[in-house]
Amino acid sequence: MWKKALPFLLAPCLLAGCAATFTNLSSQRQVRNPNSLYPVEVALNTRQQSLRWESIQPFVVVGTESYPMRRTLLMKNRWEGLVPVPPRTNVVYYRYKFDFQYNAFGKPKTDSAASPEYKLMILEK
Repeated sequence: MWKKALPFLLAPCLLAGCAATFTNLSSQRQVRNPNSLYPVEVALNTRQQSLRWESIQPFVVVGTESYPMRRTLLMKNRWEGLVPVPPRTNVVYYRYKFDFQYNAFGKPKTDSAASPEYKLMILEK
């Protein structure tokens, strides 16, 4: 009986090990600026020990467009990027997407994780 129940008992442990949490470090409200680019920053925390940190490729996604992000200096788990907002737009919804590799039997495998959606409000001066 234990042999049949064991996979069901271990499934939550395996799924919890891959969980990633995103911390949006950006202001939800920013004053309109002349170049129409607004900085965003995110921290990624995960318990996935097999993740290859050097392989992470982060993006900020606005609608169907993806914009690359770069690693914040001196930080292992933080990235920053710029979100373009058209001049007459006051609200933009965006999310973060991380493509990465993780160690598996044989060759490393690829995966991705996406954050919940965030809202950026542009305020007039």
